[in-house]
Amino acid sequence: MSDNELGLFLRSRREAVAPARVGLPAGPRRRTPGLRRAELATLAGVSVEYIIRLEQGRDRRPSPSVLSAIADALHLPPSERIHLYRLTKAADAGFSCMGAAGPARTVRPTVRAILDQLEPAVAVVVNRLSDVLAYTEGYHRLMAPTGLLDDPSAANLAWFLFSDARAREFYPDWEHLADEQVAALKQGPFRSDPATAAFADQLEIVAGADFTRRVATVPNLPAATGTTRVTHAEAGPLRLAYETLELPADDDQQLFIYLPADKATAAALDKLAGRHPGALRAVSG
Repeated sequence: MSDNELGLFLRSRREAVAPARVGLPAGPRRRTPGLRRAELATLAGVSVEYIIRLEQGRDRRPSPSVLSAIADALHLPPSERIHLYRLTKAADAGFSCMGAAGPARTVRPTVRAILDQLEPAVAVVVNRLSDVLAYTEGYHRLMAPTGLLDDPSAANLAWFLFSDARAREFYPDWEHLADEQVAALKQGPFRSDPATAAFADQLEIVAGADFTRRVATVPNLPAATGTTRVTHAEAGPLRLAYETLELPADDDQQLFIYLPADKATAAALDKLAGRHPGALRAVSG
């Protein structure tokens, strides 16, 4: 975790709240995206000096009542309220949820069986370093043209995204995907974990400012669901709706499932798999 994740998260959430959402006029002279610090302070019932201290990292242990008032003022959903609380606990040094355990690289047989049941859907299991550990044939068909899976034992999503020029061609929204990937790396122990710290150092060398700028500015809370656009060499433009499923803590792994977000994508994936139309159904559209 970087030095001031609590302040970074609060600032990013403050800047994401439209003034109209909390009953404030936008105004033609507003230079700050979202809420001003003074506006957040008024809504939360605290001083603007205290908001500044929190965002600058000079106070990292707000009381539960203050934390709740700020979360209410920012209209945080439950997932972000939980994350905010965890960030205040992370200020206490000396304890790591992961202990000395390295990144898990073994996928349990039952998880592999789940992947088999998900065919022909696109699904992949990764660990906290974003190492690709197991995947469906649907995932292989999607990613094979990119070169990510040329050496399955070395496949890593973050490394591919930041070091391989093909990633920018494959992902039209590369900038957003890069933000999400850094957020995912930072969500765990990050630099307090030796393996993650060493991996981040390698990415800094390979990607330079594309990586380091995001480490300093992107909060460590990746989206658990959303839509990803890709440009497949054979199937063309695709829109995939994804869900992130956290496996048990001892696994230290995530399962990503991608489903066609529209009928055109469903038809393209069916054709890619050599199946009759209808094997995959679009989530919407």
